[in-house]
Amino acid sequence: MMPRLLEARRYWQESQSPRYSLLFAVPLLGLYETLVAILPRSETRGIRNGADVLLESFFQFIAGSRGPLLFGALLVGVGGWLIVRDGRAHGWRLRAWLFGAMFTEAVILALALGLVVGVVTAQVLGATHLLAMVQVQRFDLWTRIMVSLGAGLYEELLFRVLLVSGLFLVARDALHWRPRLAGVFAAVVGALLFSAFHYVGPYGDPFAVSSFTFRAIAGLALSAIYLLRGFGIDAWTHALYDLLLLFAR
Repeated sequence: MMPRLLEARRYWQESQSPRYSLLFAVPLLGLYETLVAILPRSETRGIRNGADVLLESFFQFIAGSRGPLLFGALLVGVGGWLIVRDGRAHGWRLRAWLFGAMFTEAVILALALGLVVGVVTAQVLGATHLLAMVQVQRFDLWTRIMVSLGAGLYEELLFRVLLVSGLFLVARDALHWRPRLAGVFAAVVGALLFSAFHYVGPYGDPFAVSSFTFRAIAGLALSAIYLLRGFGIDAWTHALYDLLLLFAR
């Protein structure tokens, strides 16, 4: 019993480390960028995930036409530095089974996410039906798959890694709030902005209280997954959840 407990504890800790968490997210990045590259422009009309576009636009504003290249270099550079630093500190031996276990956990969390968020939203609104989170039915199947994969990667990078973490640091260090209060503040504000993001732009959904509430609650759940399980599992959970919604229709 004790060896199993120790193995479970090791899995819980190591799956959150950069060398596992970030490497686990690499295939997600590869799948998304491959689809962006190979899908015919006539079908996708140059569509990418909105969070990806927003991040690249920010860097384009700073560096002009070299902005997207700068963004990609920074993404790979910072991620690579974190992986190398973690590998030097804890060793480079990687267990293949651990990546498989992480994917299994992400599948389970994606299934649970839809159930839990749906039930909570129904309790909050007193509703018996919920609107889908992503409304991109006007595009072909592969474009929708590409957008779903990008949502897991770039929306979690933008809203969980950058926004929630940034809000937490501001509340804790600048406003001198207690860590727990700062965490609740960051998670709630991040979830509201995450939900509102889906109604912005030419491809945004029509606003509805039910879908806004659903997405805000999902944002809170994803923040909890990010804080407890790390970026890799969080990103794959979001991507798999969006794919489940896509194929459940």
